[in-house]
Amino acid sequence: MIESNSHQRGLGQSVDWHLVVVYLVLVLIGWLNIYASIHSTGPSSIFDFSARCGKQFIWILTAFGLAGLILFVIPAHWWEGLAVPIFAGVLLLLIAVIFLGVEVKGSRSWFEFGSIRFQPAEISKISTSLMLAVVLSQNGYKMGRWKDLLLTLGVIGLPMLIILAESETGSALVYIGFIFVLYREGLSGWWLGLIGLVIVLFISTLTISPYGSILILIGVLVACLVIYAPRGEGLKRFLIGAGFILVMALLPKIWSAMQASIQAKVDWMTNVTYVPRAHESGKYFWRFLLKIQPIHILLVISLVSAPLLGLLAYNRRDQVLGLSLAAFIAGIILIFSTDFIFEKVLQDHQRKRIEVLLGIKDDPSGVGYNVNQSKIAIGSGGFFGKGFLGGTQTTFGFVPEQTTDFIFCTVGEEWGFVGCLFVILLYVYMIARIILDSERCRTPFTRIYGYCVASCIFMHLFINIGMTIGLMPVIGIPLPLLSYGGSSLWAFTVLIFIFIALYRLEKKYY
Repeated sequence: MIESNSHQRGLGQSVDWHLVVVYLVLVLIGWLNIYASIHSTGPSSIFDFSARCGKQFIWILTAFGLAGLILFVIPAHWWEGLAVPIFAGVLLLLIAVIFLGVEVKGSRSWFEFGSIRFQPAEISKISTSLMLAVVLSQNGYKMGRWKDLLLTLGVIGLPMLIILAESETGSALVYIGFIFVLYREGLSGWWLGLIGLVIVLFISTLTISPYGSILILIGVLVACLVIYAPRGEGLKRFLIGAGFILVMALLPKIWSAMQASIQAKVDWMTNVTYVPRAHESGKYFWRFLLKIQPIHILLVISLVSAPLLGLLAYNRRDQVLGLSLAAFIAGIILIFSTDFIFEKVLQDHQRKRIEVLLGIKDDPSGVGYNVNQSKIAIGSGGFFGKGFLGGTQTTFGFVPEQTTDFIFCTVGEEWGFVGCLFVILLYVYMIARIILDSERCRTPFTRIYGYCVASCIFMHLFINIGMTIGLMPVIGIPLPLLSYGGSSLWAFTVLIFIFIALYRLEKKYY
């Protein structure tokens, strides 16, 4: 940490008040929109403590108290030393809630104390961010070394897997955002591409076919081989790869035509009174051909080609070809595991939401109801909105969970496109400001923690707003600082103000 006894800066210069102001504005917007979402159901005023708006006001006051403690009372340099025990303690809470918690909407991730509920998954983002900052800021840490990489993946993956065991898919997805932190600290950009490819293959397998997904996988790998080809081999690889993909893309139509003629021949052999013995044995061969599908041919070609390409990569010491072959094998395993994951791993309500999102099924009055009503609310707001407390979808409660997961549609209906843009720009400014402050820091711990904070906020923003406008499945994730709930508000307050306190320590002295 930075130590100096001279040129000490005051609060005005050391605290990033821009972040504080944006935090306060977002909290205020959230409180007003929570009241707007329920005002027609009976609260006497925005301060009615029996209603959610009044309860949120209490959560806001306590969150301000937490922010003050973190910023002015707790020494900022403690957080680095407390990271390990905090991480271990939160892991124990995540495990304990599976056995001792209550089930809410299919997720056993809440402790209940009377009328108060507490979700450990919310604070796990804080503990993981602190622990990740400790691990990545160690002297001698190298992202490319397997020992360090596995330790890093363990810090991210362990709480993520436990949260998945709680059926809290939304909170678990936030952990994917930590890959942006790893990328900033030296992780190869290939990993980002790999995650994107996994998502594309999963979706294409569900919506198109496994055959189409294999062709997409081959196309991506051919592009990589062409880009990183040795001098003089790029065009050759492109022509071979493009020709193979073209032939395989046409194969289903060609094979369908061939099977039609084979079927006609088998039908003739079946209907005639006498078939020579030689033709009788041939009939079984033609029937066997009828059972073969284009994907079987593609897999046989791949099975024969893989060892040859592996031998070629070994002889030439071609690392890119070797990695592409490994990625192809892993991609094939993923493609043929998609149905199992979709049917056996995901819960029924999650499968239905994904099917509606991808257009596999249409269920506007069932699992698609929330999103459908949310899009109606946002669309009806127009450019300037219907005004505060003027939203009809909001007033009459057409959108379920409008104070929590779907709070953004209240903004869209009552404040329109302008209001939505203003809220999104506030988040973008907050994320950009955190990243800018992180880059100005001299200590790796503060920089890495700042990137963790920015990643968590971004993932919540991306998933929640994507969910309300129908671009993401409904998985139950709050909009930071806007959605109703003490656990979420407290967690984001602590997450953000720990960074502000660490940054203040950086800037306290010249």
